[in-house]
Amino acid sequence: MDQYEQGAQFLRTMNSAGLATPGGHYSHVSIANGLIFVSGQLPIDATGKTLTDEPFEVQAEQALANLACALASAGSHITKLAQVRVYIVDVGNWASFNQIYARWAGNAKPARAVVPVPALHFGLKIEIEAVALA
Repeated sequence: MDQYEQGAQFLRTMNSAGLATPGGHYSHVSIANGLIFVSGQLPIDATGKTLTDEPFEVQAEQALANLACALASAGSHITKLAQVRVYIVDVGNWASFNQIYARWAGNAKPARAVVPVPALHFGLKIEIEAVALA
């Protein structure tokens, strides 16, 4: 974990032990002023295997599991989510994602956006980022 002083406030960054090492110049999580910012989580398992050839539903479940892992590593939980942003390659997967997400989130209903995009890294079908309370 890295910690940076920003005036009278602190910014901490960390990588979650249960997630693959970031493939770029970023951290899984940044924590500032009681908020947890989770970087975009792709359907990549803890060993670094990309699930490119898996169906959308399997990819969505892995990306959500990665989000839950990042939250837990920062001392947070799904019930503390404030905002979730989801990028999907095919808007036709919206209904399927909504069902998977509802099961995963349970009673938590944070603000959410589902954004159709033309492509994602590694040819994956979904990416999820979020903001939660610490």
